Amino acid sequence: MKQKHIYRLIFFFVMAFALGSLAGKIYSHFTSDPRSDPDSAKNSQTSSASMTFQNENWGLGFQEEGKRPTGNASMEELKKYNAWYAADTDEKKIYLTFDAGYDNGNMPAILNALHKHQVHATFFVVGTLIREKPELIREIVDADHTIGNHTMTHPDMSGISTKEAFQKQLEDVEVLYKEATGKEMTKFYRPPQGIYSVENLEMAKEMGYHTFFWSLAYVDWYQDKQPSKEEAFEKLLGRIHPGAIVLLHSTSSTNASILDELLTKWEEMGYTFGTLEELVASESA
Repeated sequence: MKQKHIYRLIFFFVMAFALGSLAGKIYSHFTSDPRSDPDSAKNSQTSSASMTFQNENWGLGFQEEGKRPTGNASMEELKKYNAWYAADTDEKKIYLTFDAGYDNGNMPAILNALHKHQVHATFFVVGTLIREKPELIREIVDADHTIGNHTMTHPDMSGISTKEAFQKQLEDVEVLYKEATGKEMTKFYRPPQGIYSVENLEMAKEMGYHTFFWSLAYVDWYQDKQPSKEEAFEKLLGRIHPGAIVLLHSTSSTNASILDELLTKWEEMGYTFGTLEELVASESA
């Protein structure tokens, strides 16, 4: 009986360990975020990394406050494809960009703050937004901002292998933009979610596009989990640096509420604002 009792205890211990391990794996699966933190060092490589992978997810590594982070491709590698993630400068200049997939009412506050501070921004817009809200696109353009191409349907572009399919994602946006504004679209491109391949970068270059990643962003896209003002300022003030290309989402209520104060704080830190057009011109000269 005593031996049987010992075997029973061993069995219970083994089962408890196995169930605990399984529960941990299930919890990890359902709580992991499929989208990486755009500022996460653990998702990035050093700036000397070689662009040899078929598919890459843009990531950053911040080593020192006030300094440009490393990206998982270097500035020199990106320049081969007319691509940037920051300006190569020690001048305290910021290039402000927004990604806009849809409209949820935050744009007026954003445009008002930009107008107040006389800041020119680039809005990387998904084609479906232009089709649904052409009047909003005209309002952005009339306010002297640039509309960039964020593809027609926001797919994982690295999975598009043919030039024809890649071109269609960008050219469909160009057509809608011209219908909405009567103007040709500025050929600035941002890959959805920062997912890209070397082939994609080459295709964009062949189409006459300049590709823009970013050197500062934060998790601001979850509508039901918006960052607090304090969380936003911790990232956006603590990690700002000379030549930064900043990515914000126009759908973020936090961004809409803090933008006026954020621009003021950056100005108080000695920063001024440039345009992507100026960046391209200065580095192409």
